Amino acid sequence: KSCVHTENCFVPISEIIAVEEAEFNKKQRNIGRWHKMAKLHAFTVYYVKKARNHRWRCSDVTFWCADEHLCNQWIQALKELLEMQKSRPKQLLVYINPYGGKRQGKRIYEQKVAPLFSLASISTDVVITEHANHAKDNLFEVNIYKYDGVVCVGGDGMFSEVMHGLIGRMQKDSGIDQNNPKASLVQCNIRIGIIPAGSTDCICYSTVGISDPVTSALHIIVGDCQPLDVTSVHHNNTFLKYSVSLLGYGFYGDILKDSEKKRWMGPMRYDYSGFKTFLYHHYYEGTIAYQPAKHTHGSPRDKESCRTGCYICKKSEKQLAEQHKQCGLKHEEGEEEWKVIKGKFLAINAVNMSCACPRSPKGLSPAAHLADGSADLILVRKCSRFDFLRYLVRHTNQDDQFDFPFVDVYRVKCFQFTSKLSEDNESNVMDIGKKRFGQFCRDHPACCCNIVNSTWNCDGETLDSSAIEVRVHCQLIKLFARGIEENCKDETAYSQSSIEQLL
Repeated sequence: KSCVHTENCFVPISEIIAVEEAEFNKKQRNIGRWHKMAKLHAFTVYYVKKARNHRWRCSDVTFWCADEHLCNQWIQALKELLEMQKSRPKQLLVYINPYGGKRQGKRIYEQKVAPLFSLASISTDVVITEHANHAKDNLFEVNIYKYDGVVCVGGDGMFSEVMHGLIGRMQKDSGIDQNNPKASLVQCNIRIGIIPAGSTDCICYSTVGISDPVTSALHIIVGDCQPLDVTSVHHNNTFLKYSVSLLGYGFYGDILKDSEKKRWMGPMRYDYSGFKTFLYHHYYEGTIAYQPAKHTHGSPRDKESCRTGCYICKKSEKQLAEQHKQCGLKHEEGEEEWKVIKGKFLAINAVNMSCACPRSPKGLSPAAHLADGSADLILVRKCSRFDFLRYLVRHTNQDDQFDFPFVDVYRVKCFQFTSKLSEDNESNVMDIGKKRFGQFCRDHPACCCNIVNSTWNCDGETLDSSAIEVRVHCQLIKLFARGIEENCKDETAYSQSSIEQLL
């Protein structure tokens, strides 16, 4: 061999970042077997190095020899192999939220992400957002089809803004009415990349396994693709929001509403509002009607976690393709049975993914899948404050968090919720009093009347409409991710095209 290296390093072509010609200084020329050579020729291969806890880093290895022609041949051959990786982006549209989280978005991008994009020869158009919905509005104006992907630098709120702009633009260009809750939406083939830089990075954590800007940037560079289900939320045939993680009423809705008043506290506001909401212990009456997701495999209580190459999501993808062949863009729900549940609830949560985060490694629903066309509907009925605390604690350990008599969980493809106030639709004195003095009751929990309505927490944004219709759209968008990998550090089953084999 004309090229050697100092350690065993097996890397698939798909995880090589770049190849560049390298030069050695005088000290390096005098090492080992090369000390007699007058001139060395070398090239450096930059590649993905996997570390613990799903963390990726950019590493490099240098190969050298005395034959300049041979060195150039290797550089050219490797670059041609990289050019054959068609899934890799060449041009990206980047939105940076300079105000989210700890206001570090711009610095994180410039210092940690931009150099990697430059190394991988990715051109970027960068937009610094100046106000709410700046990115969303901009996506309706720019020529998005010239880009291979859209990258958002910020938290879950920034991702939600980009997602709404991208989905909305695709539906507008396809003539789809988003206000129709039964419309079959057009899939978005333009991938979204998330560079985490916010207060909460739940979506990034649940799809990559870690909230780390460098890791996310490397997933974008190698062109990973992870389909993702999206839930649409409507009220009275009017489109409200899209959701990909948590749609929560009651406990999580109250936390969000209270925390919005305390943004000056930073991320600590969630702890404060959470403790305050737990002490209030409000419950809400209403009716839930849902259609079970019979097309999916598994259940919310099995041990089949969604991981890279998930076979359950792949089966759903095949079924989706078959449905499109048979009935085009029409929904074929037929007369499937709706199941109805009435009661008093402390929390109503619908999740499209596990919603895992560092504080809750398993998330709200550990067996939820990213792309199976379903959501896990979790109902926490009225119970004692102590029992509710037991339920919350189980989100932080390995115990089954659904193993309580007051907790029910269902895998659904759509559901509707109506609060008791909307059901009754009566204007008696008590209802008027509750509606008028609701804020007083919220601030003074000793008051005898219960709060009639909560707020929906839709991926970290509030929805005041208590009566909603929710539907899951299978694999509506795609991310620059590959799902959470098993045994990330110990993976050795690489493809046959590796640097070692090439050499």
